[in-house]
Amino acid sequence: MQVVKNPLSTEKSIKLMESENKLIFEVDKKATKQAIKSEIESFFKVKVVGVTTRIGPDAKKRAYVKFSNETPAIDIATKLGLI
Repeated sequence: MQVVKNPLSTEKSIKLMESENKLIFEVDKKATKQAIKSEIESFFKVKVVGVTTRIGPDAKKRAYVKFSNETPAIDIATKLGLI
């Protein structure tokens, strides 16, 4: 099962990236925070500090992933082509 589906590039996600070192990903509805964290850490070879999830009004689950200070979220966004 693929846990992380795709990153989101919205005004809110760009603001969070700059102010709080976070990225927003659309994830599988059954994905746990631990599964999201481990998949992101192994895929990008980075340290994740925390994961918060919420299900939006469109019934899609989003994960707000906070990265450690050694890993700027903007670098990962650049690798993903969001910026």
